[in-house]
Amino acid sequence: MFTNKHVIIAMIVAPVLAILAWFAVGFLAGEKPHQAVPGATYPLVEKSNCRYESGACDLENEDFQLRLTYLEALSGPELVLSASHPLEGVVLAITEAGVEDQPDMMRASDGRGLEWRMALAGRPAPAQRIRLVARAGGSSYYADAATAFLQPEAE
Repeated sequence: MFTNKHVIIAMIVAPVLAILAWFAVGFLAGEKPHQAVPGATYPLVEKSNCRYESGACDLENEDFQLRLTYLEALSGPELVLSASHPLEGVVLAITEAGVEDQPDMMRASDGRGLEWRMALAGRPAPAQRIRLVARAGGSSYYADAATAFLQPEAE
């Protein structure tokens, strides 16, 4: 079977054609990214580092990215949000799954709206969830993320 040159060429060409076809279908029929429309809402995807003790949680939608980190400050524990774009405001609630709590406003800690902070009463439990809404350019971006990244690493 492997002595026939036609079979060998077919075994080399077929996977290459399959990969090219996959990219062509994605290019022709795939969803095209578009600019955020003021007044619209967009979900943020919870990245994998939110689900284990990584120390940070990345949330993103195309080029709009947010990063949540836990900080032990002199005044007490804080949740710090870093943004890829200047934000107009951020509200955040840490609640149990299925419970609706009133969100709290985060405060901007720099003059550009790229870093936001919120004081915490203590370290959130692993079963709790972070729900946030960030406003940028007239659009709202919302997320629901795990708090596993906030848990201390096991020694």
